[in-house]
Amino acid sequence: MDENRLWQKLAAEFLGTAFLVFVGVGSVPALAIARDGEPFTGAELGIISLAFGTIVVVTVYVFGYISGNHINPAVTLGLAVTRKFPWKLVPAYVVAQVLGAIAGSFAIVGVLGQAAVDAGLGVAAYSAETPIPQAFFAEFMGTFLLVFGVFGVIYRRASLGWAGLVIGFVVFAAIIPVAPTTGASINPARTTGPMIVQALMGGEVAWEQWWVYVVAELLAGALAALAFGLIAHTPVDRRATENDTPEEVVA
Repeated sequence: MDENRLWQKLAAEFLGTAFLVFVGVGSVPALAIARDGEPFTGAELGIISLAFGTIVVVTVYVFGYISGNHINPAVTLGLAVTRKFPWKLVPAYVVAQVLGAIAGSFAIVGVLGQAAVDAGLGVAAYSAETPIPQAFFAEFMGTFLLVFGVFGVIYRRASLGWAGLVIGFVVFAAIIPVAPTTGASINPARTTGPMIVQALMGGEVAWEQWWVYVVAELLAGALAALAFGLIAHTPVDRRATENDTPEEVVA
């Protein structure tokens, strides 16, 4: 059978998430160091969004045929909720993703040094003036857009070969309006990994905000998956979902 073993899939999720965090999250302290105390600009927001988007394109084409390249627990949950991924593998995938995010965060420190920690290590956070409902809704909207886009391009009737570019562009687009409010994590692993490493390296972390990000992101992932199925699926899809096992159902 031409299918990768579970350890290979988990390794792909680990590395894919590590690459995402190292390049995407790493672009935040890298630019902070480069501007040397100067004010943050809209151009830098574009560069950060581009960094996230381009590395997602790479990971989709490199790891997609190995593990599906979820690299985001919200995507994994959405697939499981819609029976396109086995629930029994969800914990293993999420652990691999979080560990990958931790490894990617340590890689940022290894490359940029303590200056990255002093610059915040790209940890997603919102200001004290931002109401919790606003922060929750911002992360919900960004994650919903991302997961909805993922389901759109992996659907059986979608144009073949465009998944990497489309998902990368969705990430790029979602970060622009969400980042000014919450930093646009839109990924529970990306939220958690940098926070853990920042705390271990002696940096400040607003742990009281963690649940806002993770709950909003996971909820958005599940609802986006269900919403796409409601809008796009035909009777053929519904019969397949009823008759096939989760491993056999094609998005």
